[in-house]
Amino acid sequence: MEKLALISVSDKSGLLDFAKKLVYDFGYRILSTGGTATMLAQANLPVTEVSEHTGFPEMMEGRIKTLHPKIHGGLLCRRDQESHLSEAQKYHIEMIDLVVVNLYPFEETIAKPHCTLSDAIEKIDIGGPSMLRSAAKNYAAVTVLCDPTDYPKTLQAFRKSGDFQKDFRKHCALKVFQKTAHYDYAIAQYLEKSSSVESSLEDISGLPKQISLEFPKAQGLRYGENPHQQAALYGDFWSHYHQLQGKELSYNNLMDITAATYLIGEFQKPSIAILKHTNPCGVASGNTLLQAWDKAIATDRQSPFGGIIIANRTIDLEVATVIRELFCEVIIAPMFSDEARVTFGKKKNLRLLTTKEALGVDSLQEMRSVVGGLLLQDRDQKPFNPESFTVVTKRSPTSTEWKSLLFAWRVVRHVKSNAIVYAGEERTLGIGAGQMSRVDSSKIAVWKANQAGLSLCESVVASDAFFPFSDGLIAAADAGATAAIQPGGSIRDQEVIEAANEKNMAMIFTGMRHFRH
Repeated sequence: MEKLALISVSDKSGLLDFAKKLVYDFGYRILSTGGTATMLAQANLPVTEVSEHTGFPEMMEGRIKTLHPKIHGGLLCRRDQESHLSEAQKYHIEMIDLVVVNLYPFEETIAKPHCTLSDAIEKIDIGGPSMLRSAAKNYAAVTVLCDPTDYPKTLQAFRKSGDFQKDFRKHCALKVFQKTAHYDYAIAQYLEKSSSVESSLEDISGLPKQISLEFPKAQGLRYGENPHQQAALYGDFWSHYHQLQGKELSYNNLMDITAATYLIGEFQKPSIAILKHTNPCGVASGNTLLQAWDKAIATDRQSPFGGIIIANRTIDLEVATVIRELFCEVIIAPMFSDEARVTFGKKKNLRLLTTKEALGVDSLQEMRSVVGGLLLQDRDQKPFNPESFTVVTKRSPTSTEWKSLLFAWRVVRHVKSNAIVYAGEERTLGIGAGQMSRVDSSKIAVWKANQAGLSLCESVVASDAFFPFSDGLIAAADAGATAAIQPGGSIRDQEVIEAANEKNMAMIFTGMRHFRH
């Protein structure tokens, strides 16, 4: 019995060979439209135009081609239902056994720099998704293809029978619904971003009332944070990085790389950050990358073991030579010189990554799971304006203290709360992270600086949230800090200010908190 295939594609790669095998090896007759029909006919393949099949012409500049009962009836008819078959016979509806459709290139169109709203609208496919969904719904009888890479698998399936063919059709149907869901999401995102009218869809400015997520699986991971946890990477992570060498990245590597990327985006001068468990161990800037490295590693020489390093300049042989002495998991930079590549190449498991594009400090929103749902917020990386800060003490910071305070403030928002950062000019001196008490974080930062042999005399201190009592500030002064930067906002602010004045410290209130849970 002759079978009927409906083929209408924008991506014609591999189609001719596939169509020839359908016709000559498996006895299919082909229905088609527009450019696809022309291409098949020029290859001397027998093809019937859809308009001839339906008895209804294409109209409205091609917007209406396949939206017809003779098409969707042939796709949706249940072959095991006598009532369906009798109605199909009554209205002269032929069964369609195979659908090969891929959609108008909407995402490619809107990615073009001069794409207008009108251009985008015309690339919203209607007939294609409708045919795909109809065929996918009836996968018990219809094979549906939306991806040219599936042509060889389809021919293989046709050579088999029984459960294999049914399972294959089900797999193809799943792929269709994933494809159309992504397609619709891309359209919705574009229309939402291009809307100039304040919409009731937004509860809070910039945050949608409803979130639809569509992230393709990028790769499976060996395990999650721990070996007993399964894990995988989804989305377009690899559009931002390129791995030059080393083992596959782990779940924890990916978390650290993300934290490192956002941290290094804070700095314009040659800078290096060393991280462990998403917290910075040492951060510094300098006139050269080598100067930055020397200051960053001096903050803490013990904790970085097994951590990651990120730089915002090309790593050359001179820098690579000193870095290679430290055991680390990942090194990230915009580029590596050929000599640096050779040096690092001796460590086969060391992962080297280059960044394909810079992520600014105001990039992306972040999402985290909670029981039964998700939390969405703007990432805490909006540029700050020092002119909006307030000096609240009798003494204003010196120019050197100002530079150190701003450097510490850039770092502290990348440290887990409660966070305390002691810094000098363009370098960290002691970092205290993730303690339940702010005083304990300060004590740890002081202890780490002492362990590293770094003096906190004439240092500055940054706190991600206000000092709830004066004891934290006094402890910082006793450690050697001469200036402090904090959000302010405590009911005991005046007590803390008075303590700073008694210690002759300069203190700045930023009015901005940086909790990082």
